[in-house]
Amino acid sequence: MTATDAFIEALDVLSLRGNKLFGDPGSWGEAWMPPPPSVAAGALRSHLLVHRGVDLADFAKGAVSDPQVGSPDKPGPFTLAAFQLARRQADRRIEPLYPLPADLVVHEKEGERTVVSLRATRVDAALKGSAPLPRWPVLAEGAERSKPVGGLWLTADGLRAWMAGRAIEPNEHLVESSELWKLEARVGVGLDAQKRRAEDHKLFSLQAIHLERGAGFAVRVLGAEVPAGLLRFGGDGRGARLTAASVDWPEPDYEAIAKVRRARLLLTSPGLFERGWLPTGAGEADPTRGAPFELNGVRGRIVCAAVPRAQVVSGFDLARWGPKTAQRAAPSGSVYWLEELEATPEALRKLAARGLWTDDAYDRDPRRSEGFNRFVWALY
Repeated sequence: MTATDAFIEALDVLSLRGNKLFGDPGSWGEAWMPPPPSVAAGALRSHLLVHRGVDLADFAKGAVSDPQVGSPDKPGPFTLAAFQLARRQADRRIEPLYPLPADLVVHEKEGERTVVSLRATRVDAALKGSAPLPRWPVLAEGAERSKPVGGLWLTADGLRAWMAGRAIEPNEHLVESSELWKLEARVGVGLDAQKRRAEDHKLFSLQAIHLERGAGFAVRVLGAEVPAGLLRFGGDGRGARLTAASVDWPEPDYEAIAKVRRARLLLTSPGLFERGWLPTGAGEADPTRGAPFELNGVRGRIVCAAVPRAQVVSGFDLARWGPKTAQRAAPSGSVYWLEELEATPEALRKLAARGLWTDDAYDRDPRRSEGFNRFVWALY
């Protein structure tokens, strides 16, 4: 399937609000950065429909459908295969940036940073805990302990090093959030659409995202050719520019992973899974044998997992003019360790391109086209 790579640059500050209730007098809209992939998917699909001359009102009513976007009830082949924070390099190539994998911890002492990895460890049976898998993600620490450093992003080369099991170099592979965006407090006024004036008692404030020059979002779209142009991106329909781009997407060594029959799986977008924190394809977790995993030609056994606190994913459905159903999601950066892996390099590659979806859900679930359940493989 042909892939379209592109870069989204903001033309103004962005309003990327979270899932909290918002709009009451005096309310405070906290930003969610980066936003869930559904924000980009919605902007790209609307742009595609307008470019094709589709009447959006008829589309919302289900009176017309698009061969690539589909309809509000049934998604078409359009799929947001990747959506990452990114920055433009000096050679104009786009470098995607990734949330720090949950098996990495960054410490800082006297200005010097070190990156250490959690290890999937089989602990003594006498040690009791709630972990439902046979190995625990253990961080070995010395006598001196400190709080981990947050607000860091992994560069494309950093992700390549992580995929290969190499060390992460703090000065080379990590980027601070402050280099990419800043938060600004803005005041807004609720408007009365009928009277076309400001509503009484509707003064509110919110966090706006001010992206630094050269920072934006890298996207990969499958199943549709999305033309360059202007987007309404995020809340309040703020402007953004979409341009075709050469994106430096990292790829793992599939042959090496298939040969050693062990792998790590990193979520690069929030995971909406039937079993909560366990990915699609996983069976019941067992504290002695782990959780069996089988999906689209890839078999294995999940023996360890590092999954941060769950997120809640919702959003606003413009076609139905109402909020989407809120769903708990395993956050981006979650890591799963698999052993007894049975897969060819091609099967690993195909599953990564398709995402963690069953055949049935792939055809009918709108969240598939919105870029959820995406991941990459890595050596373990």
